[in-house]
Amino acid sequence: MSPLVHHHRPSGGSESHLHSDIRRFINNSVGSIPGTSSNHHHDHDHLRKPARMERRPLFSEEIDRHAAAGTALVSRLPFTLLRCLGVAYWLITRLISLVCYPLHFMPGFRQARAWLCQIIPGGGSESKLHLDVSCLIYGFLGSIFGTSSNHQHRHHHLHRKPARMERRPSFSEEIGHAAAETYLVTRLSFTLLRYLGVGYRWITRLLALYCYALLLMPGFLQVAYCYFFSSQVRRSIVYGDQPRNRLDLYLPRNGKGPKPVVVFVTGGAWIIGYKAWGSLLGLQLAERDIMVACVDYRNFPQGTISDMVNDVSQGISFVCNIIGEYGGDPNRIYLAGQSAGAHISACVLLEQAIKESRGESISWSVSQIKAYFGLSGGYNLFNLVDHFHNRGLYRSIFLSIMEGEESFEQFSPEVRIKDPSSKDAASLLPPIKLYHGTADYSIPSAASVNFVDALKGVGADAELILYDGKSHTDLFLQDPLRGGKDELFDHLVSVIHAGDREALAKDALAPPRRRLVPEILLRLARQMSPF
Repeated sequence: MSPLVHHHRPSGGSESHLHSDIRRFINNSVGSIPGTSSNHHHDHDHLRKPARMERRPLFSEEIDRHAAAGTALVSRLPFTLLRCLGVAYWLITRLISLVCYPLHFMPGFRQARAWLCQIIPGGGSESKLHLDVSCLIYGFLGSIFGTSSNHQHRHHHLHRKPARMERRPSFSEEIGHAAAETYLVTRLSFTLLRYLGVGYRWITRLLALYCYALLLMPGFLQVAYCYFFSSQVRRSIVYGDQPRNRLDLYLPRNGKGPKPVVVFVTGGAWIIGYKAWGSLLGLQLAERDIMVACVDYRNFPQGTISDMVNDVSQGISFVCNIIGEYGGDPNRIYLAGQSAGAHISACVLLEQAIKESRGESISWSVSQIKAYFGLSGGYNLFNLVDHFHNRGLYRSIFLSIMEGEESFEQFSPEVRIKDPSSKDAASLLPPIKLYHGTADYSIPSAASVNFVDALKGVGADAELILYDGKSHTDLFLQDPLRGGKDELFDHLVSVIHAGDREALAKDALAPPRRRLVPEILLRLARQMSPF
């Protein structure tokens, strides 16, 4: 077993600790990288200066060298795994040839290829591109396919084929080598993240997010294809002059008559929100003759909560004033948000109602919003700051996003609606409908329960629907990807189409939504979800 497995864990995040840790990693474990193997060092011992005369490498030099070593490991690993799986050399070279084939038609490529054939021994003719690629593979990736770790042997790999009598490493040896290299790269990455101040909670969340997205990739690819190529989607319509002041419009196929419009604000922990996250909901609502506008907004650190609220408010104003040009009904506009988007949109709605009650100048009216839908949102920052800290969104980051604890009241709709000065604003609010899963650990369902109680306490029209056993992303992502009947989706459509008998009749006859992801992947994704 490689000595790397028994290596001690780094004890700190300072520059000196990182410097020494990287040196130990490379010196003890990267014997297979050219220039770092023990044989190579032994061959050049006579060139070394005495220990006392050696110049200690600069930190930047060490980082450059180890970054190159890590890149070499990452590059070698896929080929090692392919070899372990029995993929032959000729198949790998032909796959690379297939990828490189379009280069054949680029200007100047023929001359460059001829030049490569001249300088690489054993190169093929210009008429056979795969021979050129083979030369490059055996020349520059020889250490990947070779069986010897000797540095001198690798230099001769360009001039001859592997000897027939050379022992091919066993499957277990290849797997062990690949595992050791993977361990090294992973451990080095964790050390660098720790040096940069990234905590373990964030690291584990990122890894879980990667696995989660990978499991749901079959559905994501289908949605992405429609998002980029469907004629029903109008992407990146500019609604303001700030960065990311863009929105996507999802148009129904049936263009007859004005359509109801849903302005949707996506979530993302105020950090990774993006308008495309609402593409699945937008496409599915468009199938029911409902137009959807997904509003993008500045995320932290590009902006803080006040910037996000201003961006979303401007996006709503844009929709209210121009949606008629796209076939939308300006008298039937609904506001919706999910997670952080539910919090931001609730702040926008309440702020606009307060301005309107005070007679301030406004660019859109709360009366234009027929209903508000909040999915898995948080509405009281005082109750969420400690919860988020324990979940990995550390207090210092959260306070920076929310512009300090002194701004909590302003951006906590639950707290602000109780303020006596907001009493008149409560009467202007549209019907508010909140949806939350009882198994939501990212934002507990108590957040919606308390907000509804506060709204009812001031006379607002509020309703809460709890979904037993549903997680933070079940309602918005896994259930829509599962297809078939969806209680939340059906409820949204029934509220939007209330009073439209023709639309309700069509909804009753609408076919069930098709499944986009197999059930086994959805169950695994639910277990891996970092949310």
